[in-house]
Amino acid sequence: MKPANVPVSPEPGLCPAGALPSAQAGLCEGLLLLLPGLSPGPTATSLQTHLGAHVYTLNGTDPEGDPVTYGLTYEAGSRRYFSVDGSLGNVTLIEELDREKEDEIEVIVSISDGLSTVSEKVRILVTDANDESPEFINTPYIVQVPENSPSGSSIFKIEAVDRDTGSGGSITYFLQNIHANKFTIDRHSGVLRIKSGVTLDYEKSRTHFVVAVAKDGGGKLRGDNKVFSATTTVTVNVEDVQDTPPMFIGTPYYGYVYEDTLAGSEVLTVVALDGDRGKPNSIHYCIVNGDEGSFEISNTTGAISVIKSPNQLKKEVYELRVQVRTEVSPEGDISAYAFATVTIRVVDLNNHPPTFHGESGPQNRFELTMYEHPPEGEILRGLKITVNDSDQGANAKFNLRLVGPGGIFRVVPQTVLNEAQVTIIVENSAAIDYEKYKVLTFKLLAIEVNTPEKFSSTADVAIRLLDTNDNVPKFSSDYYIARIPENSPGGSNVVAVTATDPDSGLWGEVKYSIYGTGADLFLIHPSTGIIYTQPWAVLDAEVNSKYNFYVKAEDTDGKYSLAEVFITVLDVNDHSPEFNENIQEKTMIIGSPVKIEAIDQDAEEPNNIVDYSIMQADPANVFDIDQSTGEIKLKSYIRSLDIIHNITKNKDCIWSLVVQAKDRGSPSFSTTAVLKIDITEETLHKGPMAAFLMQTKDNPMKALGVLAGVMGIMVLITIMISTAMFWRNKRSNKIMPVRRIIKKRQTQQSRTVRMEWLKFKRPSNAAEKFVVEDDAKSLQNENSNNNVQAAPVPPAAPLPPPPPALAASGNTAVWRVPTVSGSLTPKFINKQLKKRGHNSAHNALVSELKMKFEKRNAAMGEPHI
Repeated sequence: MKPANVPVSPEPGLCPAGALPSAQAGLCEGLLLLLPGLSPGPTATSLQTHLGAHVYTLNGTDPEGDPVTYGLTYEAGSRRYFSVDGSLGNVTLIEELDREKEDEIEVIVSISDGLSTVSEKVRILVTDANDESPEFINTPYIVQVPENSPSGSSIFKIEAVDRDTGSGGSITYFLQNIHANKFTIDRHSGVLRIKSGVTLDYEKSRTHFVVAVAKDGGGKLRGDNKVFSATTTVTVNVEDVQDTPPMFIGTPYYGYVYEDTLAGSEVLTVVALDGDRGKPNSIHYCIVNGDEGSFEISNTTGAISVIKSPNQLKKEVYELRVQVRTEVSPEGDISAYAFATVTIRVVDLNNHPPTFHGESGPQNRFELTMYEHPPEGEILRGLKITVNDSDQGANAKFNLRLVGPGGIFRVVPQTVLNEAQVTIIVENSAAIDYEKYKVLTFKLLAIEVNTPEKFSSTADVAIRLLDTNDNVPKFSSDYYIARIPENSPGGSNVVAVTATDPDSGLWGEVKYSIYGTGADLFLIHPSTGIIYTQPWAVLDAEVNSKYNFYVKAEDTDGKYSLAEVFITVLDVNDHSPEFNENIQEKTMIIGSPVKIEAIDQDAEEPNNIVDYSIMQADPANVFDIDQSTGEIKLKSYIRSLDIIHNITKNKDCIWSLVVQAKDRGSPSFSTTAVLKIDITEETLHKGPMAAFLMQTKDNPMKALGVLAGVMGIMVLITIMISTAMFWRNKRSNKIMPVRRIIKKRQTQQSRTVRMEWLKFKRPSNAAEKFVVEDDAKSLQNENSNNNVQAAPVPPAAPLPPPPPALAASGNTAVWRVPTVSGSLTPKFINKQLKKRGHNSAHNALVSELKMKFEKRNAAMGEPHI
């Protein structure tokens, strides 16, 4: 059974061929579907398709009338843009469309009756919508244009692109403020030109800012016609061209020659500047006429001197026409020059001081308002100051200087004859700072040079400064260090940064921001500079205790400075010490400690320092624990299992302790663990040797060396004992140890006696108090080696000692002798007696010592059973 081909029909009410009838947020483009073999032909829609839109309905039938199901599949690696209802055949958009990223989609449409499946590949073309704005390329635009460029000439071409197609991708250009602009732009090509009839002048305006707009042709977006545009600024820098003649400053010029003036003396100096400030040429001076052979001028400095003595001067007033030239053509022709008239008067009296004049007459105070940081070399043209001395000749020669903050301005001319226009020129632009001086005050001093009277006069010059945005916000510190507890809630203040901008008004307002990889958990108030944590931030010193990022202070013009912030998250005691197991089992060898350890996950001290203590022990007062390391060891008096058996009836020697681990934080946290300790002795040997072997288990060579030395000593002692016994037996062939022992033997008591005190390997332990004492007389001839002149009495056969009990009955308590170092055990006696066999003499000695021991115990009041 095979289903028929699947015709694809659009949803009723939609455009033909399933055009997608919606436009949501401009995020999805239109669709053009090509369904080979399944639909009549491709059609398209001009609307945009939103997510979840029902775009098609697949209709199919089965010849046998069985129900059919529909499916959509994609090739491997393709994005899934559509889904289909398997029963109804409704096709839905599930992924946003963007023609600029993918303009064609292929899906496989299938229909199945459960046994057979028919599949067709469908090609879907994504149509365009006007959802892209034009973008300028190769920005920023900075153009250098000579000031002599002809009007109408092309100076630059701007270019913008729009990724849309059709009218939405076509771009036209125009300029803002076209009427106030000196430039035009071709609306199609983007070529920028100088307006017809307009010229550029470097001396008037050195930079022009042209705002260009790129606009697309518009198109449908969200059901409406939309037009997008973009703007950019073209900076046109005008380059200076030698086209401006020089000009004199300080005009009119007046000079005086006194009757005592010497020939060759300087009368006055004229000053001229090249009109082309961008590329100034050198200045050359000359006198054209009016000097009548009495005056000359320096070609380079402009200093005018008298070359005759005053009594040879035939006129009282001379008017010199002075020429200054700068522009010289390649052929050597002078192309730019200017003229000035210099008036020189001949006088012979000194009865007038220099006097300052303004536009309205004599004046002793001059004021000017200007912006801070003017360019160096600029003339303060707002000051109209003239100074003159009515005397003639040398009496009218005086010097000018400014008295006040030095190095900021200079006065021209510095030497005046009779009269001159005072010019003040900027010398140090950086010092003319509104933040340092709101008003700059100087005194203009004119003092005669070559007169005995030294007449002088002063005038106050007050310059009021206007502020400009010439300062960058500055932080109070290059870096800030802050600390915050890790349990601080979200929104907690961390640190306040401060930056100041000395500029006035809006230029002095500072806006703060932060950035950097460590700034994710923090925010900053844009006005106050307070840094605080995000409302959702959770600080954890164990995860990350250090953060650093940058804070930016920016004024309204975008000038900014940076500082670095270092934040340390302070550890809070929020973790309890933890044992690796709450119930632990360890084996303790007497003389060696065992160790228990708990770990506190806090990041800093003292929160992560753990102290240990024994909370409960069974039995009590047996163990000590090191508070810092957690090492557990037996009390110092417990040196063997015998002592342990005296303390407890528990013969398996497995004891339990409850150990507490407590940190030093505030508040403090603690936890406990149960430690089961199995106590045993070293199997190799008891006593110091076992402890030594435990201590040297990590250094086997040291242990081998010591053991070799002990073995050598034992061999030496054995040789010495053998030698001593040989000489002793050589002196006496009889050994008679039982003569006096038989006399003192007492009736045996039926009780178990522990004979561990017969061991001689521990002469210094507490068992020494059980050594049997007897008078020297009673043991004097014990071995018949004292050479006493008495007939020896033949010994009688001694009675054998009663056999020791091997085990105590269930109802009878074992007799124990309390000692410091251990207890005497009957089992040891049994083993010793077996080793010694049936030697009668040795048994007699043991019997006598046993009786003495019992007698001593009876005298001391020892209990026995």
